Amino acid sequence: MKKKSLKERIIDTALVLFEKNGYHGVTVDQIVEQSGTSKGGFYHNFKTKDELLYHIHDVFISYVLEKAIDVQNNHHFETPTARLCATIQSFTKVFDLYKPHITVFYQESTYLTEEYSQRINEKRDQYRRIIVQIIEEGQTSGDFRPEVPADIAAMAIIGMINWTYKWFNKDGRLSIESIAQIFNDLLLHSLLSEKGKKQEVVQLFLLKNHTLTAEA
Repeated sequence: MKKKSLKERIIDTALVLFEKNGYHGVTVDQIVEQSGTSKGGFYHNFKTKDELLYHIHDVFISYVLEKAIDVQNNHHFETPTARLCATIQSFTKVFDLYKPHITVFYQESTYLTEEYSQRINEKRDQYRRIIVQIIEEGQTSGDFRPEVPADIAAMAIIGMINWTYKWFNKDGRLSIESIAQIFNDLLLHSLLSEKGKKQEVVQLFLLKNHTLTAEA
């Protein structure tokens, strides 16, 4: 197993302490002591405790944004339906990869400085716009129902999936991949027009999804 870097150890320690004691209940001295480093080691990686909190927030938001951009630029995802499904899958996966980061985000996000908060909000807005764009493209192509406002649908998608951090259990009955497919199943049934339902990619996905849930 690859040995964790000092920066990774500091982040892991801060995640545990912030989740347990809150951002203002934790000092740099405590992080330094429990991560087995020095103040010099801490400040070599982070200018301030505020920057550490920002990094915890930024890492998973940057992940989903980069994945969404990759999907938009990937020629394998030719239709809005395929792009939406792939984007939802990567979005859902983040709650397995970065659950401690996301938990701290929801608990402590109000303590971000204005500068860091603005950076985070800009990435969140960019991500939301990508989903809105995919839905609008699907409506233009006739694959998605035009009567569903794209901005409301995007916010509903983000809100539904964001709540995963509250209940997802790595040891639970369903894997994060199966949960992502269930989300896609729900969303496709809500958004697809009659024309959109006839796409081969949709039929293949729904068949796979139903098989997985039946076996779970």
